[in-house]
Amino acid sequence: MWWIAGLAGLACAVTGLLSMDEALEVGRRAGPVLAFLVAVTVVAELADAAGVFDAAARLAARAGRGRTWLLWLLVVALGTLATVVLSLDTTAVLLTPVVLALAAQLRLDPLPFAVTTVWLANTASLLLPVSNLTNLLALDRLAAFGDSGVATFVGLSWAPFLAGLLGAVLVLGLVYRRRLRGTYGEPPPAEPRDPVLFRTAAVVCCLLAPAFVSGITPAIPAGIAAVVLIAVFAWRRREALRPALLPWQTVVLVAGLFLVVQTLQAHGLDRLLAPVAGTGEGFGAHLRLAATSALTANAVDNLPAYLAVEPLAGSASRLVAVLIGVNLGPLVTPWASLATLLWLERCRARGVRISLPRFAALGLLGAVVCVVAATAALQLTA
Repeated sequence: MWWIAGLAGLACAVTGLLSMDEALEVGRRAGPVLAFLVAVTVVAELADAAGVFDAAARLAARAGRGRTWLLWLLVVALGTLATVVLSLDTTAVLLTPVVLALAAQLRLDPLPFAVTTVWLANTASLLLPVSNLTNLLALDRLAAFGDSGVATFVGLSWAPFLAGLLGAVLVLGLVYRRRLRGTYGEPPPAEPRDPVLFRTAAVVCCLLAPAFVSGITPAIPAGIAAVVLIAVFAWRRREALRPALLPWQTVVLVAGLFLVVQTLQAHGLDRLLAPVAGTGEGFGAHLRLAATSALTANAVDNLPAYLAVEPLAGSASRLVAVLIGVNLGPLVTPWASLATLLWLERCRARGVRISLPRFAALGLLGAVVCVVAATAALQLTA
């Protein structure tokens, strides 16, 4: 996907379909988002190399006291925390293989843990601006409605976040209740390969959470954290610093999608979507907009879906309705979010078979429950 999006975006820019002013606007909005994406990916990759995620999973296994359902709830908490603080792609790319390896070591059915991970990567990505690239774009957009800042964003999103997360956990818990019965043997404790790297990475990850809600532009603390970890790894384990740490394919994908959607907007895309998305405030109007966003995300991916529907928001509360659709709705098709594609790749690499028809059917149920619940909760903060 990345090279197709990159070529399409380049074609829009060089053929004149996108004016210079519009291209500069794309750069203004995309620049901070891409800077954050690069920095937080480096932080997450180096934290994983230091053993932070593996240690957290083992801690969850010991805290589960041999009960599978309790371990599953702890994985829910771990996945939620990873998504909220380090973004949904971190959960999909780094937490998924750790959780699957843990399930294999404990001889547990990996499917409930695998599906839970990808659902949390999407449904838990609504709380903070850093949890999803769509949120960072919305944070910039809020200024147009006279509202700005992380506090304003969280003030609008906390209730939909909790409702959507609870909906996802209830659906998964009911569907997999039989598979989550039974017990397991607790894994032996494992010492980190390098205690200095482990402690440094753990402290950096813990400090990021308050930094991200401090009101500072998220790319700044993420960049500082990346520099700190790069410096410590250069001192302790230089071989871990490789070009593959940089998510250049994702950067090309995101930049290309920005350019393509901006070009479509310039040629009337919003006029096509407006009759479907509707107008107005209140539960019915918000649900219509959220459903439109969710359907668009499952058709073409959540990032271009957000960019396409964003101009139809018109208010801060309607903007959160768009986020509900593009963040909580992409549970049906594997291409609905980049995180889902990355997750599916990790599952196949670990030998976990995913039936896409069953995944889509379960995802449809989850998307309906989560989007409706979150939209209803939005009425508390709108």
